[in-house]
Parts: sequence; C-alpha cells; structure tokens
Amino acid sequence: MLFSRTNNWLLIVCTLFISCKAIFVPAKAEYAGYTIAADLPRDSVMVRMMQPYRDSIEKSMNEVIGVAAITLEKKQPEGTLGNFMADAILYSARKKFNTSVDAAVINYGGIRLHQLPKGEITTGKIFELMPFDNMLVLQRLKGSLLQEFLNFIADKGGWPVAGISMLIKDKRATNVLIGGKPLEVEKIYTIAISGYVASGGDNATLLKDIPQQSLVYTLRDAIFDYIEVLQAQGKQITATDENRIKHAQ
Repeated sequence: MLFSRTNNWLLIVCTLFISCKAIFVPAKAEYAGYTIAADLPRDSVMVRMMQPYRDSIEKSMNEVIGVAAITLEKKQPEGTLGNFMADAILYSARKKFNTSVDAAVINYGGIRLHQLPKGEITTGKIFELMPFDNMLVLQRLKGSLLQEFLNFIADKGGWPVAGISMLIKDKRATNVLIGGKPLEVEKIYTIAISGYVASGGDNATLLKDIPQQSLVYTLRDAIFDYIEVLQAQGKQITATDENRIKHAQ
C-alpha cells in the first residue's frame, strides 16, 4: 500500500493542493485546528502526476477496519470514547514495549472528535480522531508524583484513563486506585502517555523532566493495533462508563 497509516501530511497537503481550490492546513504542530487557504491555483501536470497517490490515499482512508457496536462519546469526567482509547493505549503499550505498564492516560484535548459513530469505522475516521503524530511513551513515576499528576487531571475535570480509578473532590484526586490497589506514594509506577504531555504539553509541566521511553510508535497506531486485535477476535469496538473517574458526592 502506497500510503502508510503512520501518515504523511506533506503528501496529503500536496495532493489536496493540486486537486482543490480550498485546502485545510495544520496551523500548529499540536492541537491547533486548521486554517483555510482558498482559491489556490491548480497545476494540470501536477494533478496528473499526483493522481495515483491521491487515489491510493482515498482508498486507504476509506478502508473499513472495524465496527463500533455503539456510538462512543467524549465526555468528562469519563466517557465511553475516552475509555475505549485509554484501553487501547494500555493494551498496545504493554504489547509493544513488552513490559509491565500500570496505567494509561490520554489528555482530553487530544481527542479530536466528540463521537465515534456506531457502525463501520474507517482508517480515515481514526485519523480524524487523532490527526497528530503524537508518540506513545512510557514514564516511570514515583507514587507521590503520580498523585500530583492525578490532582492536575482532577483540576482539569478528568482525562481518560485505564488502570486507574479515582474520585474528584475539591479539584483533587482522592481514593486513587492503581490496578485496583491503593496508590503507594513510594512505589514506582509505569504509565503510558503521549510524548506531547510527557514533555509538558497541555500544561503538564510536572512531567517534563521525567525520562521517557519511546519506540517511535504513535498513539494512533496503538489504536489501530487494538482494533486489529478486536477484529481478529471477532469483537466490535465498544466501551462502557465504569466510574473510573467520578465526582465525589
């Protein structure tokens, strides 16, 4: 297949440039949305030259890779879409890095769709869900620092997690369980997270000095791989609200 799912934005932008009068161009490297460039000229020679690549991209983007049993929703403090994605990241991190991983966290703003609709899911839909090439990395955090990070997440209203449950009380994380057991402040925990957040993105500056383990493997590829596993097992894409994160009464 000419187009890799790891994405080549340059090829996509070039293809759109020669085939459309309006294109969408990433405004920034991280979660910045798009600006529109209108009435760009077309080059007929380039159109012909790039047409096979454009056709290959469209074919790849329209490939059905799985079926969603329900419409998955992006919500805070917890939603089915976030739970599905966090489960995918945790499963794929354990398999890809071949090591014990305690938990996974996804920043809420990194999820670019509010819904993953019920029915057939295409490659393109996963690219819409996570359009940026953020790397999946591991960080090893002392329990006390993990508690601080979860307090940060609580203050933001809750982010998708897997392997973690907690209550939000007064914008702080309480009753924290890791793998079903109370968080231990002196224990070292391994978490799967995006390199963007691990480097201090989305104001998570308390993580930026913590070493990262990376295999040049994107969060998006982790989701693709998880869906592939589900397909092989004859399972559909689904998730439930499990009270992983909820507000204290």
